[in-house]
Amino acid sequence: MTNTSSAMRLFATCAKGLEPLLFDELQQLGATNVRQTAGGCWFEGDLACAYRVCLWTRLANRVLLMLGESFVKTAQDIPVAVAETPWETVFQSPQQTFLIDFSGRNHEIRHTQFGAQLIKDGIVDRFRAQGLERPNVSKEEPDLRINAHIQKEKLTWYLDLAGDSLHKRGYRQQQGAAPLRETLAAAVVIRSGMTSEQGVMFDPFCGSGTLLLEAAMIRFERAPGLARTDWGFQRWSGHDQSIWATELEQAQQRFATAKAERQAQFIGFDHDPKVLAIAEQNAIRLGLNEFCTWQVANAEQVSAPAVSISQEQTPLLVCNPPYGERLGEEIQTLLLYRRFGAQLREHFNGWQVAVLAGDDTLLKRMKLRSQRKYKLFNGALETTLALYDLTQEQPEFTQSQSNDLANRLNKNYQKFEKWAAKEGVNAWRLYDADLPEYNAAIDIYDDCVVIQEYAAPKDIPEAVAKDRLWFLIDTVAQALPYSAENITLKVRQRQSGKQQYQKQEPRGLVRVVHEYDAQFEVNLSDYLDTGLFLDHRWARRELGKLSEGKSVLNLFAYTCTASVHAALGGASDITSVDLSKTYLAWGQRNFTLNKLYGRQYQFVQADCVQWLREQRPQQRYDVIFLDPPTFSNSKKMDDVLDIQRDHVQLLKLAARLLKDGGVILFSNNKRRFKLDEEGLAEAFLVAQDLTQRSISPDFARHKGIHHLFKVRQSD
Repeated sequence: MTNTSSAMRLFATCAKGLEPLLFDELQQLGATNVRQTAGGCWFEGDLACAYRVCLWTRLANRVLLMLGESFVKTAQDIPVAVAETPWETVFQSPQQTFLIDFSGRNHEIRHTQFGAQLIKDGIVDRFRAQGLERPNVSKEEPDLRINAHIQKEKLTWYLDLAGDSLHKRGYRQQQGAAPLRETLAAAVVIRSGMTSEQGVMFDPFCGSGTLLLEAAMIRFERAPGLARTDWGFQRWSGHDQSIWATELEQAQQRFATAKAERQAQFIGFDHDPKVLAIAEQNAIRLGLNEFCTWQVANAEQVSAPAVSISQEQTPLLVCNPPYGERLGEEIQTLLLYRRFGAQLREHFNGWQVAVLAGDDTLLKRMKLRSQRKYKLFNGALETTLALYDLTQEQPEFTQSQSNDLANRLNKNYQKFEKWAAKEGVNAWRLYDADLPEYNAAIDIYDDCVVIQEYAAPKDIPEAVAKDRLWFLIDTVAQALPYSAENITLKVRQRQSGKQQYQKQEPRGLVRVVHEYDAQFEVNLSDYLDTGLFLDHRWARRELGKLSEGKSVLNLFAYTCTASVHAALGGASDITSVDLSKTYLAWGQRNFTLNKLYGRQYQFVQADCVQWLREQRPQQRYDVIFLDPPTFSNSKKMDDVLDIQRDHVQLLKLAARLLKDGGVILFSNNKRRFKLDEEGLAEAFLVAQDLTQRSISPDFARHKGIHHLFKVRQSD
């Protein structure tokens, strides 16, 4: 049996970035020879110290008792080395179950499951060698957890004294949508300057209350493990119940004494009453709810709460605002930080403030100067904890960027807003990467703004590109007369090969816009495209002018906006073909919007290329509108369409369906597209280039944005 009265060698694991805090904590808990390393700290201590660390650590995930180590050259060496440990003195009986947690790899051990199997074999071999019944592995509620790690040829194995991760304090039976792990919350509180002397702490984004409750446990000296009822060491043969009972009793007494002698206020605001009810129940389970206040409130409009006790220290605000990770949340997140920063400056003079954010660029939007920042990890997500001293004057932090962007937006808006009103459209492009460092397009759709971010050049660091994007969004929100709720962001990268547009997180920001005499439904939030290609406005109107009394075919019809113009132009019949059932249904809604009904309007779901190949020349059309994608490889298509390579063949297929004297309006958006005139001539086709004529003033800055040709059969 392990000699529990002498110093044992132990290892406490922790999340990346918490090692220095854990080092200090272990020393405060009486550990000796503490040594910090990646992912935790080595330390020594007797059994009482080991129990104390399990009970009191706020930062460690596990406390591991080292059982053995060995250098192993082959996989076969592992069970032999592990069998040297007297496992019969670790287990209370062979009937106990166990589980192996294995980590690390080398040239022999490529999979953790294989490593765990070898450790198990060594344990079982030891029991058999002693003539004892072998214990069994159990993945659910094992009696003992054995932890093993290999690095190069060094293998180390341990007993997990806690048995389950120490972040599970036992008080949080329910939680909010995006909870902080308790160990990270404790680290945030400690880094913020919270001590056992703190009298007032406020969290305006409190959720289920984890930050406040971890702070309250520090203030009232409540051991984080007091609410836990199950420990791995309780089923270890080296467990001493009397020593554990003494540590437990002392912890309970410290908590009771602090509650009797100290005062404090822990105030939590959140906009969701359901999550506040969870926070209150969590506080009740900890025996701390008498010191807590929970209130429904909006953090963007919050003022400093009333304090009813004398303060030994400067009041402290600690919070973890939303990160805005999902596409579509960026604008709201940006403005949340902007407004929250303004509230802090105006209403929290004399406070210390700590904000944990998912991105350092979000913190810049608060326009406050931090006195210190720390990198912490919320799972795999790197976060930044920024500390602000509002006891001192806090002049508004201003960006180093010039006013060039705001000036350009204002200039363009004044110019194109008047042009669009005169033209008879209320969907138009305001800005298209006019300034190279702000690489995005900005479109107006009635009362909404859509920002489309382009992929940054490879030589621009990701952090720089993101900071520029946030600045652009911030400038749009301030410079243009549009409600923040009606500004949305899309991330558009150049499509190539087999890349396809993907649907975004649904938000349902839908509008009806008008284009000359036509009306169209646009979805500004749920797809990378809105349902209306603004740069093809002239081509659609041209189709309408050509369509009176004519039979029209619209290929790659998308949401059938061109078909609507043809119908309003008086087409006798229209066939719209697209592979997407979703887009064709959208197109039918566009027809309904424009009060266009009848069997003369046909909607065909099909692969356009395959459909063209299968059509018999008896069905002919006066006008064909052909607007294919630059690349396409839908799962429903057999082949990849490359418009530069395939456009002659595509036009030949379409021309088979032309009536005598008919025309094809052929457009595409490949920037460096070059028409194969020689190939067309061989197919007895001739093309008139309408590209320059078709580019309207709001797209004039990028004349290569699309290409448009009128194609006819040659004489």
